[in-house]
Amino acid sequence: MPPLRIVFAGTPEFSVPALQALHDAGHAIVAVYTQPDRPAGRGRALAASAVKQRALELGLHVEQPPTLKTVEAQARLASFAPDLMVVVAYGLILPQAVLDIPRLGCLNIHGSLLPRWRGAAPIQRAVLAGDERTGVSIMLMDAGLDTGPELLRRELAIGPHETAGELHDRLAPLGAQAIVDAVRGWAEGALQAQPQPATGATYASKITKEEARIDWSQPAAAIARQVRAFNPWPVAETKLGDEQVRIWEARPAIDFGAAAAAPGTVVHAEDGRLLVATGDGALDVLTLQFPGRKPLKARDILNSRPLRGERFGEVKS
Repeated sequence: MPPLRIVFAGTPEFSVPALQALHDAGHAIVAVYTQPDRPAGRGRALAASAVKQRALELGLHVEQPPTLKTVEAQARLASFAPDLMVVVAYGLILPQAVLDIPRLGCLNIHGSLLPRWRGAAPIQRAVLAGDERTGVSIMLMDAGLDTGPELLRRELAIGPHETAGELHDRLAPLGAQAIVDAVRGWAEGALQAQPQPATGATYASKITKEEARIDWSQPAAAIARQVRAFNPWPVAETKLGDEQVRIWEARPAIDFGAAAAAPGTVVHAEDGRLLVATGDGALDVLTLQFPGRKPLKARDILNSRPLRGERFGEVKS
């Protein structure tokens, strides 16, 4: 198959392996579209997206329009005469006029097994819901939200203690391999776009910091999923008195019986283990972070700060 003229559109780290894989496969990446530089860090200096940084390293042309809805932006895109557009977590809506520009349409890598978890945060939502399997779907884009017909998918199991960050790091290269296969198969006519199933659709809404606040009346298993889903961002958090504490790693304490204490109460703080009562069972808190300090293992915290009897969460008087 001769190389295709591809316009690539993506922004975060998740998109980078796909850009690299298409470049390595020998395709002509005629332009890379990514979000405008944004303020980042404590100094709020403008920072380039992960995709822009990799594109510049590869010597590729970069475009950063604030929107693709204008006639001018669409004419600029058309000037690259793309055979295909590949979109991976770009962050801008593609109107139908844009979808119609590439000769072979627009392909998207989505980090779930569609139609489950359409939307902005499929990886975190899969972990939060306790899904046992996920994967990547390659679809031919239409004007809907992740509703286009599917070309192929790749599946994998979610580990019982896997965080959203760890799952992200496995799905990104999986998507990169899949898009190279999909581009070849679609261009050669070996793949047919199949409509997504009519049932089973769920929506993966954007993650908010408010969701990271732990409700200790929930079961230990649900809180453990929350901790995993929000690692590395925004990180599950709770109050301990006046302090805001972040919990990076925790598991249900399956070897500990029902905690006869109010949810949030530390019921065990010995032998390097920190167990907290929940609405159902106890949570084994493994890694936590106090204000102004780095994350530490519970055993290291307990060496300097006995916590038994203290209570996490918003305590109502």
